[in-house]
Amino acid sequence: MPAARQPLIWLVLTIHIERPSDFESVRDVLAAAFARTDEADLVDCLRDDTVRIASLVAVDGDRVIGHAMFSRVWIDEGSATTALGSLAPVAVRPDCQRRGIGSALIERGIEACRAGGWPAIIVVGHTEYYPRFGFSPAAVAHLDSPYGGGDHFMGLELRPGALTDIRGRVRYPSAFDQLK
Repeated sequence: MPAARQPLIWLVLTIHIERPSDFESVRDVLAAAFARTDEADLVDCLRDDTVRIASLVAVDGDRVIGHAMFSRVWIDEGSATTALGSLAPVAVRPDCQRRGIGSALIERGIEACRAGGWPAIIVVGHTEYYPRFGFSPAAVAHLDSPYGGGDHFMGLELRPGALTDIRGRVRYPSAFDQLK
């Protein structure tokens, strides 16, 4: 049985687009959440304007406690390429987890992708967590992912038919090559 969610105890939790002054704190959040720096290094590379869609931070007072990165990926099929959004990574400081912060970041990121005209978002993640936002393995079962298929590879259509109408292999930004 899953542990009960802890209630939010902050008077004001804000989410904003990451600023340069947040970079060091975001690195700290990612390193603490993943117990390594690979994801922090990935985010450093994904801040490039050619791949970043939205880099969001959750702040309690003046303390960064969460981060979510949405970047572009491509589906290649022959000479055709379709750009989509990708969610990775998402992190919340361990002492602040299970309080809805990650969910708030993801929901805000989905809104940003929708507002930006992105047709769909893909994610590789926990099968019991991401479906609550509408992500589904069935939506991307026909796509080839370098990170494997199965139930951990999921998609969310922001425009009806955006995923069902394409075939091919997902190509992530080269920054993902460093993840182990």
